[in-house]
Amino acid sequence: MSERRVDHAVYVISVFAELAGVHPQTLRNYERSGLLSPRRTPGGSRRFSDEDLAGLRRIQQLTAEGVNLEGVKRIMALEAENADLRADLARLAEHARARVEDAHRQYRRDLVPVRNALALFRDARATRQRGES
Repeated sequence: MSERRVDHAVYVISVFAELAGVHPQTLRNYERSGLLSPRRTPGGSRRFSDEDLAGLRRIQQLTAEGVNLEGVKRIMALEAENADLRADLARLAEHARARVEDAHRQYRRDLVPVRNALALFRDARATRQRGES
C-alpha cells in the first residue's frame, strides 16, 4: 500500500470543513482572500489536501491570537518566503562546502611532502655541484 502525499488533494469541502471544525463558507472566504488554494477537479469542485489542513491550522492559530485575515495573509507569505530563503541558504552552504573540499583536494595534490622536497633539493644541489666541479 503506497502512502499518500501531503499535497494530494482528496477532501471535498464538506469533509474538509468537518475535519477542520469550520463551516464550509469559512473555507470559501479563506479561498477568496487568498489564504487557501484548494485544487480543482475538471468539473470545478474543490479538493483539499493534508497540506491545506496544515495551512488552515496555522490560519486558526493566528486568528485565535487576534491577527486579522490580512495580517494572517502577510505572516503566512513571510513564513513561506523565509522557508524558501532557508532552503536556498542550505543549498548554497552545501555548494560552498563542496567547493572548499574540492580546493583542499586540489592543493593537497599539489603539495610535496617536506621530506621529499628536501631530498629533491639535496639531489638537485648535488647534481649542480658535480656538474660545476
